[in-house]
Amino acid sequence: MSSLCPVPELSTSFLPKTRPSSSFRKLHRSFYLPLGSSSITNRSRSLKISNALYTEHVSLPKLPPRTADQDPISLLNERIRRDHSKRDGSSIRPAMESDEAERYIQLVKEQQQRGLQKLKGDRSKDGNVKEKGFSYKVDPYTLRSGDYVVHKKVGIGRFVGIKFDVPKGSNEPIEYVFIEYADGMAKLPVKQASRMLYRYNLPNETKRPRALSKLNDTSTWERRKTKGKVAIQKMVVDLMELYLYRLKQRRPPYPKTPAMAEFEAQFPYKPTPDQKQAFIDVEKDLTERGTPMDRLICGDVGFGKTEVALRAIFCVVSAGKQAMVLAPTIVLAKQHFVVISERFSPYPNIRVGLLSRFQTRSEKEEYLCMIKEGHLDIIVGTHSLLGSRVVYNNLGLLVVDEEQRFGVKQKEKIASFKTSVDVLTLSATPIPRTLYLALTGFRDASLITTAPPERVPIRTHLSAFSKDKVISAIKYELERGGQVFYVLPRIKGLEEVMKFLEQSFTDIELAIAHGKQYSKQLEDTMEKFAQGEIRILICTNIVESGLDIQNANTIIIQDVQQFGLAQLYQLRGRVGRADKEAHAYLFYPDKSLLSDQSLERLAALEEYCELGQGFQLAERDMGIRGFGTIFGEQQTGDVGNVGIDLFFEMLFESLSKVEEHRVIPVAYEDVQIDVNINTHLPSEYINYLENPMEIISEAEEAAEEGTWNLMQFTENLRRQYGKEPHSMEILLKKLYVRRMAADLGISRIYASGKMVVMDTNMSKQVYKLITESMASDIHRNSLFYNGDQIKAELLLELPKEQLISWIFQCLSELHASLPALIKY
Repeated sequence: MSSLCPVPELSTSFLPKTRPSSSFRKLHRSFYLPLGSSSITNRSRSLKISNALYTEHVSLPKLPPRTADQDPISLLNERIRRDHSKRDGSSIRPAMESDEAERYIQLVKEQQQRGLQKLKGDRSKDGNVKEKGFSYKVDPYTLRSGDYVVHKKVGIGRFVGIKFDVPKGSNEPIEYVFIEYADGMAKLPVKQASRMLYRYNLPNETKRPRALSKLNDTSTWERRKTKGKVAIQKMVVDLMELYLYRLKQRRPPYPKTPAMAEFEAQFPYKPTPDQKQAFIDVEKDLTERGTPMDRLICGDVGFGKTEVALRAIFCVVSAGKQAMVLAPTIVLAKQHFVVISERFSPYPNIRVGLLSRFQTRSEKEEYLCMIKEGHLDIIVGTHSLLGSRVVYNNLGLLVVDEEQRFGVKQKEKIASFKTSVDVLTLSATPIPRTLYLALTGFRDASLITTAPPERVPIRTHLSAFSKDKVISAIKYELERGGQVFYVLPRIKGLEEVMKFLEQSFTDIELAIAHGKQYSKQLEDTMEKFAQGEIRILICTNIVESGLDIQNANTIIIQDVQQFGLAQLYQLRGRVGRADKEAHAYLFYPDKSLLSDQSLERLAALEEYCELGQGFQLAERDMGIRGFGTIFGEQQTGDVGNVGIDLFFEMLFESLSKVEEHRVIPVAYEDVQIDVNINTHLPSEYINYLENPMEIISEAEEAAEEGTWNLMQFTENLRRQYGKEPHSMEILLKKLYVRRMAADLGISRIYASGKMVVMDTNMSKQVYKLITESMASDIHRNSLFYNGDQIKAELLLELPKEQLISWIFQCLSELHASLPALIKY
């Protein structure tokens, strides 16, 4: 008797309970099957993933050697799997229902209009524009020689300068913008340039474009622009589907209780207007909505985001649920633990715990047990809280601080929580207001841009490094009883700075802090600094996020050219938390060593030194950070095709026309493939399949359920029986064709001579989008749109099997754009 072993992740089992009789094999030496036959019945639904088995002793027959590595079906399966893995969450989301999608799109469009009106400029009662409208296009006069720019129609070039020149047919000289391209110089009048040019910014501040575009060949640029457009469409559709999927998840609203008002009354400060609005937004999400909250609280450092989170935690915990507070570093987690413990100290029945790598194994086990049994109400920690060993008793709220600082796997785990529990994300990385307005309806966000009244702006000093300046700055802070952060970009230089400062400040307590220290040592150092025992902390940017030490009001940052603008902004925010004037000293080694881009970045930081100006800074230089916070890092790579500014403008355009890119799938059983092929499966393959009728019926069933199911079926078939013979491949291709046609809204495919015709409900806009993004010129150039049909004219009339293969390849390319389309 053979031993039976489970096969992981198989969607269907193909082996029957018994081997076929010898009489069956004699009768079916040459198995004949009309391809795509609809006469197959009695489909078996009893074989599931968990029950899939294989027998160890069965040997493979000697079939003709064929490789499955790069055949068309394998390539299509690879793409289906890749698209699926990029989606948020672990499961395939169902198609939207028509009515709810229509209502939702209308709501989004109304909110978009309100947002766009604000972008165009707020008008006062007398009709005058109070605020200048925002444009992603660049003012040519603000460009410097060598800056990279994007012309919407031509592509990426290098700005040379603005000069006067006399146009043809005129005697009056006018100003022209001169731009260098790969194959020559272009000039265009300044007025025209201001309508067509964008600054070319990239996610990586030091990055350069791969190549300049060509004036005489814009096809490469058009392809890059199309790639960016499709990437945007995919993002928008995925956001919509996720949002609608979340709206279907239900949880009862939390009760409003008098205890909540008492908790709020304990807040010792007067909330700012923005903070008050954030309180209202979160309270409504929790107490008035019956769906899980997913809100982003975005505000400058020290503007009161933590209080918003504390009130949400109280609301959830007082209703008997647990709350998890997730921080990117143990330093920040410890600080949250202290703040939460202090704020909840009047409530002895609410228990707060910190789970960290500093604890002994027995302490950890005790905490894990308490979490599982519900004896801890608020659990604070780092990414260890997302581990499989942490089992929650009744989790109701997840608070995530600085989500963008977590790794990809942690972000995926956080995303999986968003459909089942309330999630509140805190971010001090500014999000561009324009992007926020554009996304109203896709992501709930509250912006806190007003400084608390007692806060004094941070004074920023930018200069070449000088030991005398450093000593003077530190002396000033120490003499007024304060503490100092001294930050370097790398661990390597910390000891050297320590020696220099020890010589200058012999009676002052100093310490070093960086991420590679032993956990206990780092914790002790940070604890002593927080208590005021250590006066000068020499560290890396481990202190970048959230650390709140009221008495530290001077920060010295050495080698600023090695920090990103966002990092510098965050680091500077470590000081100025109290009512004392704070100082940030930014030192560079020698101006001659800095690039123009580095100097411009630092000048921007100095210019926007007022509190809350991080948002203006974001508009200019940090848009991509906010972009990553909302969309996730995987999307940011697509920005490189066109640059940030044009990408955002294309995003606006896509959002305002979202309903135009809609595909209406047709039912699988309603799709007709009028290409009749009769195929013979080799008798050797039939014998080895053991029950071909059951396998064919399961193939048809998988195709009816969806491309994902058909992909799993094909992969499992090949895993168990090897690469199929040509006739079986043609059969599978026809199933794929019918499935993809159904997804694309194609109801019938037939051939007439050299012409292939597809009856479709697809709109012209959708057809244009998906054909422009096709990788193959051969297929794209043969297709044309004709009302309710897509037609392809071939060079010659193909034999039936070749025709099926051609249609398969063509639909595979069209189907690749499906994630960019709304399906309902």
